[in-house]
Amino acid sequence: MIAPGPALVARAAEFIAGCTRAKLTVAVGESCTGGLLSALLTDVPGASAAVKLGVVTYSNEAKVSILKVPRHALDEHGAVSAQVALAMAQGALAAGDAHLAAGITGIAGPLSDNTSKPVGLVYIAAVRRGRQPSVQRFQFGAIGRDKVRAESVAAALAMLESLLQAT
Repeated sequence: MIAPGPALVARAAEFIAGCTRAKLTVAVGESCTGGLLSALLTDVPGASAAVKLGVVTYSNEAKVSILKVPRHALDEHGAVSAQVALAMAQGALAAGDAHLAAGITGIAGPLSDNTSKPVGLVYIAAVRRGRQPSVQRFQFGAIGRDKVRAESVAAALAMLESLLQAT
């Protein structure tokens, strides 16, 4: 696993400070990142003022039972899809009773079981209560499992930062 660099750690600290100042809370639903975003955020001293929930739902069953991802979204679009990323973010928002949330799902590699969904494909959703959600598709490529996960965390943090700044 690649440890987050000092710039990403500093961004996480500023994000937590911004959430705390604005009295906003955050929740995260993760799959391919395996809790790395949650760990980054909770490594910040004082994170408990802002972080409400961080959950890893690696299996489809966990996505359905914990984050309430609709089974039909998984059946129709697959776990690695915009629809599932959005449902994960919305599920984390509800489960954590938070103001902001992110959902991350993708294929970190080194292998993919589906040629239409290559290694490095990641979908990230970010939601803010009462606002229009955002879902982005990233194709990081076959840059290695650790790097795909690290890039996904950085991208999700950027999306959450944008939601925080949107007042």
